[in-house]
Amino acid sequence: MKQTDLDFILSTMLDSNQGVSDLNFTVGKPLQVEASGLLTEVPIQPPVWKLTPFQTEQIAMTIVSNDPRLTRNLLINGSADTSYYLKGRARFRVNIFSQRNTYSLVLRRLATKIPTVEEMDLPKVFHKISEEKNGLVLVTGATGSGKTTSLAAMLCDINMKKAIHVVTLEDPVEFSHPHHKATFNQREMGQDFDNFANGLRAALRQAPKVILVGESRDRETMEISMTAAETGHLVMSTLHTVDAGQTINRIIGMFELEEEKLIRIRLAESLRWIVCQRLLPKVGGGRVAAFEIMGMDLRVKDAILNGEEEGKTFYDIITAKPREWGWRTFDQNMLEMYEKGLISEETAVAYASRKALVGREIDRIKAARGESTTDIGGLAMDEAYDDVLKRVVKKKK
Repeated sequence: MKQTDLDFILSTMLDSNQGVSDLNFTVGKPLQVEASGLLTEVPIQPPVWKLTPFQTEQIAMTIVSNDPRLTRNLLINGSADTSYYLKGRARFRVNIFSQRNTYSLVLRRLATKIPTVEEMDLPKVFHKISEEKNGLVLVTGATGSGKTTSLAAMLCDINMKKAIHVVTLEDPVEFSHPHHKATFNQREMGQDFDNFANGLRAALRQAPKVILVGESRDRETMEISMTAAETGHLVMSTLHTVDAGQTINRIIGMFELEEEKLIRIRLAESLRWIVCQRLLPKVGGGRVAAFEIMGMDLRVKDAILNGEEEGKTFYDIITAKPREWGWRTFDQNMLEMYEKGLISEETAVAYASRKALVGREIDRIKAARGESTTDIGGLAMDEAYDDVLKRVVKKKK
């Protein structure tokens, strides 16, 4: 397949829907794009009713373009990550993977404009996070939940305010940051370094004040990240966890049991913020981001050092914090969005961490609006039963 043919296919897919986030090539299915979280078929001329193994392999080989590293990863590991640039249109993060002896591809569309905290309507506490001088900042969530975009907004905030050196280690580079006040060096795995751990070791010798690690995938990367945070660097990274408590447990679980006490001490000293995010279906279409945000204080330190207890979970600690601090649980954030009409009652309950609590709060909000809190209607006293009961009592007497 020629590159011009591939570019035509990608352009057609991008033009097929508003808000396309991913392009999907899977054997046995037509061309598909993901928009607002749902896959949609893409018509094209000549028509492609079902992709064949030969077609997806041709697309994969055109993107790999005889790169020996990508070819080796694809053959040995079964998947390969790279990027692709569609001239004048878009950049993509590409994952090629084998399944049932065929190749599939998912191309994630990357934003070309660096987002700001205000443009994305992120919580104001993001400005406070970007002002940290050192320590570890983790942004967590499922794949496609917008972790990289949130980090890019914070780096943009740093770029506008601080004349410092920033080194990013990414797989691949998603946002190309211009030089404003800060000086950026952005390194891509596979081209500029072989793995995150080695890239992070090298970064410590490059005199940065801020280091972005695309993903803390393993124990070695996490250990070096904590070391960098302890030596005066601000380290920002991502993890695939759903909330603050699971994030702490995932990090501790990366290490051996005999190391747990030391890791808890190091984590309690180096951690500054955990930001967890989810994308929820929005009323009227599209998606909206919900956040769980936890900073560091004495109660959080104690929970990290000694573990969670009844009434002293990270959820409880965040809930007890005054709202002015910017901390919030997913449940608190979703209730705010429900009250503003951004998400439905069904969505809030479905994504809630504590469903019963969220259900009660929704009833309180509905009652304050004068809305019914139940769908049960038509209740009345059974007068006939009351008469029967009186006759039975009279007869017994």
